[in-house]
Amino acid sequence: MTDCQGDRGNGPMELYEKLTQQGDKVRALKTDKAEKADVDAAVQLLLKLKVDYKQITDGADGEDTVDPWNVCTSNAKGVDYDKLIVRFGSNKVDKDLVDRIEKVSGQKPHRFLRRGIFFSHRDMHQVLDSYEKQKPFYLYTGRGPSSDSMHVGHLIPFIFTKWLQDVFDIPLVVQLTDDEKYLWKDLTVEQCHSFAVENARDIIACGFDVNKTFIFSDLDYMGACPDFYRNVVKVQKHVTFNQVKGIFGFTDSDCIGKISFPAIQAAPSFSNSFPHIFGSRKDIQCLIPCAIDQDPYFRMTRDVAPRIGYPKPALLHSTFFPALQGAQTKMSASDANSSIFLTDSPKQIKNKVNKHAFSGGKDTVEEHRKYGGNADVDVSFMYLTFFLEDDEQLEKIRQDYTSGALLTGELKKLLIETLQPMIAQHQERRKQVTDEIVKQFMTPRPLNFKH
Repeated sequence: MTDCQGDRGNGPMELYEKLTQQGDKVRALKTDKAEKADVDAAVQLLLKLKVDYKQITDGADGEDTVDPWNVCTSNAKGVDYDKLIVRFGSNKVDKDLVDRIEKVSGQKPHRFLRRGIFFSHRDMHQVLDSYEKQKPFYLYTGRGPSSDSMHVGHLIPFIFTKWLQDVFDIPLVVQLTDDEKYLWKDLTVEQCHSFAVENARDIIACGFDVNKTFIFSDLDYMGACPDFYRNVVKVQKHVTFNQVKGIFGFTDSDCIGKISFPAIQAAPSFSNSFPHIFGSRKDIQCLIPCAIDQDPYFRMTRDVAPRIGYPKPALLHSTFFPALQGAQTKMSASDANSSIFLTDSPKQIKNKVNKHAFSGGKDTVEEHRKYGGNADVDVSFMYLTFFLEDDEQLEKIRQDYTSGALLTGELKKLLIETLQPMIAQHQERRKQVTDEIVKQFMTPRPLNFKH
């Protein structure tokens, strides 16, 4: 195994910091309209640092695969997110940004921000600058409805988006890409649309405000809103087949629907795609909270936006929610044991965690007491990081598990006791979501929006 740490202060994190600083320098030079020679020299150094970083981080375990359809890594701790930030060219959500969100919103930062679950961003400072100047922004997130039941991992962007909606008091649009699922999966159009409506119930059950939230199915909305379709066409005109192949890996044997789909996911990033909410305004910036595997869509969108006269959407990226079997495996809606589903009973939750949750503990109680467990690869601990609100309690669990004071069975019990009431409450709220309420959320209409 090669040693990736390097020496003379040039380990991955040192190089990463240098890269970030150099990226900031390039942006500052461009903003200040510096001499072309100075900008070119700074860009050359940035490219060299990227090459150095890639060489040093590709040592032991090669590249993680991360795209909208595949996530895989050979590392039991999961994807290397610092590498991913460099590869995707985004920015780290650092302490300064979290502190600033707290200051601007006047609220304690969400646990997903405090714990680095939302770890990467594009232009979040710009969004906060605008908000401080009383300029509005709106939220956009989505869901690909591939089955009628969602699992706890699907809730992550929605839990966080609800918090953003509440603290900033802004409108939200939720895109259900039933058209995408039809193009990619062996499902009928009717099945995909039906899954979209069922998934909408789970999204509504997260507690979104009906006066500030519009949930739409692409199969419905695309035909009902000419402005939305016009934006789709504008994006389609400005992206070549070669670019789409490069970004998404499409091949000549993919159906043409797949090739044109990214433009449909791009369109909600522009405020005039929703004339019932924003009228004809096209200057309202969009903030997209999503898992980082969706970023290729929005890199493309940000590239196109200025060319068609729109602001670039800003993004907040989350880490991946690990499968029960470990962070290097991906959850699958077709494998009931790979995750906790929102339809699971308390007994199913208990059985799944006890039987399938990958453990970072030792083989015997004696060994575990002596050497302690590894919280970094333990799925029960990872899940608690997402769902346990109390930071001090979480840290105590980590310390106790690492020291061997807390056994794997006890850790799993803590997770079961956290998940059971959370899922039961979600199921209770979902039951209250009538067909009438779904229709209300999914009907194009004006929202409470402070212009």
